[in-house]
Amino acid sequence: MSSNSNIPTDSNSSNRQCNCQGAVTSIEELMHGAATLLTDSRALTDPDGTVFFAIRTASGDGHKYIRDLYERGVRRFVVDAGYDFDSDAMPEAKAAVVEDTLLALQQIARARRQQMDCQVIGITGSRGKTTVKEWLQILLSPDGKVTASPRSYNSQLGVPLSVWRMDKDTEIGVFETGISEKGQMERLESIIRPSIGIFTNAVESAKENFEGIEDEEALLLRNCGCLIYNMDDARVAGAIEKVAQKDAVRMCWSEQDTSAPVYVRRTSPHMVEYVFRGETHQLELPFAETYDMHNILHCLCVMLYLGINTGVIAKRILHLPKVSTRQQVIEGVNNSQLISDGYTCQISTILPALETMARRSDSKHTRTAVLSDMAEANENDYRALAHLLKRYNVSRLVGIGEEISRYGDLFEGVECEFYPTTEEFLESLSLSDFASQAIVIKGIPEFGLNRLNELLEARHHETVLEVNLDAMCHNYDYYKAKLDPKTGIICMVKASGYGAGSLELARTLQSKGASYLAVAVVDEGVDLRNAGITMPIMVMNPKVLNYRALFAYHLEPEVYSFEILQEMIQEGRRLGVKHYPIHIKLDTGMHRLGFVEEELPQLTEVLNSQDVVSVSTVFSHLATADCLDMDEYTVAQLTLFERSVDYIASQLPYPIRRHILNSAGITRFTQYQGDFVRLGLGLYGYSPIGEPEQRSLRPVSRLTTVISAIRRWPAGTAIGYSRKGKLQRDSVIATIPIGYADGLNRHFGNGAVKFAVNGTLCQTVGNICMDACMIDVTDCQSAESGDEVEIFGPQVPLLQLSDALGTIPYEILTSVSTRVKRIYYRE
Repeated sequence: MSSNSNIPTDSNSSNRQCNCQGAVTSIEELMHGAATLLTDSRALTDPDGTVFFAIRTASGDGHKYIRDLYERGVRRFVVDAGYDFDSDAMPEAKAAVVEDTLLALQQIARARRQQMDCQVIGITGSRGKTTVKEWLQILLSPDGKVTASPRSYNSQLGVPLSVWRMDKDTEIGVFETGISEKGQMERLESIIRPSIGIFTNAVESAKENFEGIEDEEALLLRNCGCLIYNMDDARVAGAIEKVAQKDAVRMCWSEQDTSAPVYVRRTSPHMVEYVFRGETHQLELPFAETYDMHNILHCLCVMLYLGINTGVIAKRILHLPKVSTRQQVIEGVNNSQLISDGYTCQISTILPALETMARRSDSKHTRTAVLSDMAEANENDYRALAHLLKRYNVSRLVGIGEEISRYGDLFEGVECEFYPTTEEFLESLSLSDFASQAIVIKGIPEFGLNRLNELLEARHHETVLEVNLDAMCHNYDYYKAKLDPKTGIICMVKASGYGAGSLELARTLQSKGASYLAVAVVDEGVDLRNAGITMPIMVMNPKVLNYRALFAYHLEPEVYSFEILQEMIQEGRRLGVKHYPIHIKLDTGMHRLGFVEEELPQLTEVLNSQDVVSVSTVFSHLATADCLDMDEYTVAQLTLFERSVDYIASQLPYPIRRHILNSAGITRFTQYQGDFVRLGLGLYGYSPIGEPEQRSLRPVSRLTTVISAIRRWPAGTAIGYSRKGKLQRDSVIATIPIGYADGLNRHFGNGAVKFAVNGTLCQTVGNICMDACMIDVTDCQSAESGDEVEIFGPQVPLLQLSDALGTIPYEILTSVSTRVKRIYYRE
């Protein structure tokens, strides 16, 4: 892909103050002949054709990777004026210097779009954007080359990278957008310039970012010639009417208004009837869920607008695959780990899976990749794949498909085996073929590699706790952005990561650059060390009996009493330990544990009388940071803490660091952040202070199960133990396999709470049993055996469950039983 000369040049770029000497050039010259725009150094596959944009974000700085990329063959860079470019060390490098590298990237993509004369579809909304985008790519590909966003590239950074992929052969572009604050959509709209706009929905529970987000999202459609949306969604329709051109074609659909351009009537869980231009058509749906049907109807309207034959539309839609954007980490057979990614198989999507494998495998696991043919790939793509496998130390490749088999000679240094079809591979498979391996499994949908997942999965469960690692990273970044860049974050992963499982969280946080992990007891720390966690670990439970393990695994304890301090000194002296880091806990008002101010002279005297331990940090706990009416008490605590730490620091011959802020404190008392803060509940997506902060956080855990059976019962029937569930009407009752042994509190029974089935909230009926409970699905007409039931998640906020018990979210999260399977995924 070559660049066009009509690229905006920053006229001041060559005059910026940057130590680039003769390397400075214009963006126009730099982009000549560029094939790849790169912002993630890990994704490098084509050094000669790459231009690297060094982007600064709240969580990282691309300028740090320029030297490494130069050594790997990259010669063209876009940097900002604050970067000190070492031209002596990189004599062949060329750099364009700009005020804002992200803005420059967006300008490049905007120029690319202006060169394209084709239909471009832009997608916005609360949910379903990636599904609609993927389905449109499948549905429209037979009619011409479709260029679409890879994965969920919908941000201020992802959209320009996606649009840049368009070339002279592109006949249809399909791009999704995502925003987090006002003003962002205007930029994205000017880059994409969609001719067809889709607004998927405006789900109430998705108002996470700011009030009136649907009005901002609707700006994507302001210049579109065709508008596609659900007329029955009043918020969407209202937002669109504020910005839409009067002459735009409204190819919208409705289940209520018979005069709609596309009127839809659902006749069965898998069938709809739609009326278009006075003619009635039948459409068989591949999936029964309501949200899937809505996404399919958006795609239907696009195809009708483009003039595709209704018979062709029906055939294509019937064969749509499920779209999964989740990268899951699952326990496999024979001590293996499965990194399962159902997303389409392309270079851009294989890289994140290999990254995950690298973070989660250790010396006990060899690395294997099971890959199908890649989508829209050529020989250069397979060369790039071979390069990635080598870089990530993959020792074994199982390739499935004619294309990857054809390029088998490219994979030097990797043990390879190739099969033309998934069926032939599965016929030859023995579970003993996969032992103590980290296995990446990726394939385009038609290869059906999900069958391999099912064979290699160690345990199969109907009740699952899904843990969204991307959501945790989002929450981490949200709080990190509030802090001084030098302030470290101590992440609380005690109580098995608030029920989510500490190991996968720890691996992710270690890669994020968190300063410390905090666990409750020594055993939790030992388990993390044995699993390969090398970052500092703080032990919050003060009573340590096994000091040998504490020292051996380099776990740093909190010390809150003279008894504990003397025990540590005595055991450390016996074991020959010197200057072991400890964390001194002060009681400034919680009145639970810790040294009080009157004890500080004696404390510092003891510390100065020995060389076994050294104080790494001094900390305390805020009792009322989340109580808005008790700020006077909180400020008194903070004042006492500062005074106490200053005294300790004045008495010790070495520097010490301090921390007192919890999640609520980070937001409300940021000026007291000290050297570290401790992030607990906020990390898991729940604000201790509620709205409006809660809108900015993403819950990490989602608990689901499935319907085991459905029966109809007449009014008056009693359901469950002790005949507590007396039906007041003729009802449809579903049994679901989750009970109090799984952590479902018995007080949730008898209608106290509701769970979600296919978007419908269904209340509990009767008592909660040990391994099961019953729910009323009478109002959920599409409910069937095997359908998913959300216990808590986006449709059933955890706060609703904790409020029903009169407790806090911590209790619900930490109550989920260890017998419930955890699935870790990235989006």
